[in-house]
Amino acid sequence: MKVPQAGAVAAVIAIALTTSGCLGEEEVKGKLAIGIKFDQPGIGMREPDGTFSGFDVDVATYVAKQLGYAPDRIEFKQVYSNDRELLLQYNEVEFVAASYSISDKRKEKVDFAGPYFLAHQDLLVRANDTSITKAEDLNTKKLCSVSGSTSAENVKNRLAPKASVLELGGYSECLVALQDGLVDALTTDNSILAGYAARKGNENKFRLTGLAMSNENYGIGLKKGDTELRDKINAALKKMVADGSWEQAVKKNFGPDYKYEAAPPLAATN
Repeated sequence: MKVPQAGAVAAVIAIALTTSGCLGEEEVKGKLAIGIKFDQPGIGMREPDGTFSGFDVDVATYVAKQLGYAPDRIEFKQVYSNDRELLLQYNEVEFVAASYSISDKRKEKVDFAGPYFLAHQDLLVRANDTSITKAEDLNTKKLCSVSGSTSAENVKNRLAPKASVLELGGYSECLVALQDGLVDALTTDNSILAGYAARKGNENKFRLTGLAMSNENYGIGLKKGDTELRDKINAALKKMVADGSWEQAVKKNFGPDYKYEAAPPLAATN
């Protein structure tokens, strides 16, 4: 039997170690599943060609990079307003960046990193409709919102308890109902509404009323008790603001006319 030379043996061992190390890292990390919205222009949108766009997409991609995941290692999964907690609890996604307003009720089930954006609840109406100038006007109107969102709850409990509220599965469905005259207004965060109003084909069809009916602090949702991941995401968000990437993403996705506020301070953690 021919004994291989020492140099050849060393080379083989080096290659084997390098290969096994790469495979080991790939096996540990694999894909990073992130929950986003697929139907919110400017926030989270799956385009016809299969790519994704929106502010939450940019935030999630930046955070993923800081966690060690390149864009091709990200698996975006669609979430709806009423299933975000379930997807986190059952480990379907690692975290959720989907216009996810932080609330005490939600914090009973999941933890949040952030907040990373401040929006305000507003109304989208047909461009020629001037009958809604204040929240109380909704008491005689038909309003559309999305099942599981805090917007409809806020209207019914605080602002216009007599409003007729239609809750549908997605904002795109509400927009169709508004366009067809089945409802008088669509309510959610002004950032989401601005994205719909500015979407190609919707120009001059709708307008925002400019009513700041609540403060909505967007957070990144994650499984309750995962303080290590929360701290890493908070560090990534802090860096995104500091290096200018946050502001760049806001301007790119919401347009020059959107009046945004500075990034909110991160919540204090124990």
